[in-house]
Amino acid sequence: MTTAVYPGTFDPVTLGHVDIAARASKIFSRVVVAVYASSPGSPLFNTEERVSLFTRAVEDLSNVEVDVESFDGLVVNYARQVGARVIVRGLRGGSDFEYEYEMAFMNKKLAPDIETVCLITSLEYQFVSSSRLKEVASLGGDIGAMVPPHVAEAVLKKLSLLK
Repeated sequence: MTTAVYPGTFDPVTLGHVDIAARASKIFSRVVVAVYASSPGSPLFNTEERVSLFTRAVEDLSNVEVDVESFDGLVVNYARQVGARVIVRGLRGGSDFEYEYEMAFMNKKLAPDIETVCLITSLEYQFVSSSRLKEVASLGGDIGAMVPPHVAEAVLKKLSLLK
């Protein structure tokens, strides 16, 4: 039984994130989604909200669980804590590759026993990023094709509260 951890800020969770989690669930017997407690910049959603949104997004994936306890610190330490031997990451394009390439080597240096597996994002989600969709939504654009319906509703509600 191989456990994988899928870490990220997920502010908010996108259909690209769900796609990576679903595809990882077909490879690994257990996938633990780990939501970083801290987020660069000003997150739209607090940690509890991000955990809740992702939990609902993957509720139909029986071997994917979203850890209700967010985490800070090194992902390799978290992986060991939950018994994961693999870190799953999604790649959209060249800039993602450079970042993940360096991070994979750093994680390998810190934890030689933990592997990093990068899954190429499905074509329809190549352009989707949490930061970009928040920008589109704040300018009145339709994000319905980029996030689960409950997330689109939460984003619009949150943005209306900020105005």
